[in-house]
Amino acid sequence: MPDIEQVTGPLSRHGECPVWSDGWGGLHWIDLTAGDVLALDPDGGVRRWHVAPQVTAIRPRRNGGLVLALERSFALADGWGAPLRAFAPVWPEEDVRFNDGGCDPQGNFLCGSMGTDYAAGRGALFRLAPDGSVRRLFGGLGVSNGLDWTVDGGTAYLADTLAGTIDAFDHDAEHGLHNRRPFVRIDTDRGMPDGLAVDTEGYVWVALWSGGAVHRYAPSGRLDAVLEFGVKRVSACTFGGPRLDQLYVTTIGTDAAQHEVGLAGAVFKVDVGVRGQPARTFAG
Repeated sequence: MPDIEQVTGPLSRHGECPVWSDGWGGLHWIDLTAGDVLALDPDGGVRRWHVAPQVTAIRPRRNGGLVLALERSFALADGWGAPLRAFAPVWPEEDVRFNDGGCDPQGNFLCGSMGTDYAAGRGALFRLAPDGSVRRLFGGLGVSNGLDWTVDGGTAYLADTLAGTIDAFDHDAEHGLHNRRPFVRIDTDRGMPDGLAVDTEGYVWVALWSGGAVHRYAPSGRLDAVLEFGVKRVSACTFGGPRLDQLYVTTIGTDAAQHEVGLAGAVFKVDVGVRGQPARTFAG
């Protein structure tokens, strides 16, 4: 197994959504329940920017700055520390919030939702277009989570943590996501699928909440590799570094309901010997 390097201290209560972008200087991620965006500096220091009561997903914008998903709304910022320009709430229910998301090859920002009671079927997937319009794509999700596309943009993968599944979709500019089909179902004793990333070989890397691991799956759905961490709640992964061949992995620290000691809440890095894709950007 490749060596796993700890790159930050256990400083996140709910570390999620790591994204590497040369445009914003390397690795950013979020501390979801703290409402903070974090950045890893070249010297190993970590900057923290409080943006809202909760922030659930971030992606770079094509012309600079970032797009964010907050509890029930999208927002834009022109750069680190800049004021947010928030959109109207997407739905009225206060017990449903956004979760993870990603940008498609056309520059839309897709983000899923979940019920805060973790009830099945309350989540949905939404699309923020570059013109600022928002569309609900489909519902019936438990906890909508990791979302990424293959290099050619023709296939997308979406995790539903509550269902324990990753589904595959065909994707094109005209039809968006379509032809949904099962890709992988993960036994609950191995953990639940959380954030994911697709490498340049078309393999899917998925973090396993409560499973203490990241799995790599072949395009056929075959389990190809397992990275095991000394932290139970592994939350998300992304490719970074100068060659995009380092897998950065976020973990969950402590909160009011659960407690995990040791390195929980730290970010880790693994030289995995395969390259990932540059982060797709929001065109708005």
